[in-house]
Amino acid sequence: MNKHMLVLVLTHKESMNQVIKAFAENDIHGSTIIDSMGMAAVINNEDYEDLPMFGILRHIMDDDDEKEKNYTVFTVLNDEDLEKAKKIVKEVCGNLNKPNSGIMFTLPVDFVEGVVE
Repeated sequence: MNKHMLVLVLTHKESMNQVIKAFAENDIHGSTIIDSMGMAAVINNEDYEDLPMFGILRHIMDDDDEKEKNYTVFTVLNDEDLEKAKKIVKEVCGNLNKPNSGIMFTLPVDFVEGVVE
C-alpha cells in the first residue's frame, strides 16, 4: 500500500481544530501540528525595507495576512486514509482556492518508520 505525506496549512485556528477532531473521529491519527508564518508576515519585517520588491509587495498585501498565524499539519497516510483526510479537509474548510483559506498538498513517501498501522 502506498504512503503519502499530507501537508495542510490553515490560516484559522478554528478550522485546524475542527480538522484534527474530525481526523480523530475517523481513525486518522499521528498528525504533527506546528505554528507557521506566511510570506506576508516575513515581508512586514523591517529588514526587507531596502529591497524594493518587498516594499511593493507589502503595500499590495492585505494587512490581515500580516497578523495571521498559520497552522501546518503533517501526517503520513495510506491511500485509503488519504482520501478520507482530503474529504474531511474539504468538508471542514470548504474551497481552499479562496484567498487566505489555506493550502493542501501531498508528497509521496518511499520510507517511513515509527508509524503504527
